[in-house]
Amino acid sequence: MTTRRTFIAGAAAGVAAGAALAAVAAAPAAAQNLRPLPMNKPGGRYRPPMRVGMGGTQVCGNFFPTGPEKAAALESAWANGVRYYDTSPWYGLGLSERRFGAFLQDKPREDYVISTKVGRLLKPDQSVAGSKVGNWAEVPPFKHVYDYTAEGTRRSIEDSLQRLGIASLDIVFIHDLSPDNKDLGDYAAKLEEAKKGAMPELTRMREQGLIKAWGWG
Repeated sequence: MTTRRTFIAGAAAGVAAGAALAAVAAAPAAAQNLRPLPMNKPGGRYRPPMRVGMGGTQVCGNFFPTGPEKAAALESAWANGVRYYDTSPWYGLGLSERRFGAFLQDKPREDYVISTKVGRLLKPDQSVAGSKVGNWAEVPPFKHVYDYTAEGTRRSIEDSLQRLGIASLDIVFIHDLSPDNKDLGDYAAKLEEAKKGAMPELTRMREQGLIKAWGWG
């Protein structure tokens, strides 16, 4: 049976992934007469106002090295009304967060929603610099270690805030905590670690105003 993970990986591995990024980058935003993007109705628990967002895998070399089109794609997305951006420390081993942060640095913080993820910490490792790790074509000098503890979760969010250059996050997802993640190791043990660590810590951070919401992704 095809799992969610293998389906996504297989689809992303196709040439369509690179072609899609190039198409977005090439779109003449000013010349388009597009309908407004769909929005969520306010009320109840926090959720982003917009239903459509931009994922962060394709700006950091997902299967293929990423060239100048990454910046053009971000500019085109913003020009066409995209205001929700999703990223993760895992995406490009920090590259996605850094590139989103650089792009959003001159945008008013209240004008966009950003989500990232916890579950992996990045540790310096010069030996992997420029190499292919997982589906990332060229990575910076960092390796990942899984950590769903309370301390690891807070450290992960603090690191993400620094890479993004912002003071708070809108949404945080517990990332890739799934039995079909073969890189994870002992799923049951990591799930218990998250129950005792990441979940209550994320709730505390929500109560402290550091994040607005958390979930699973």
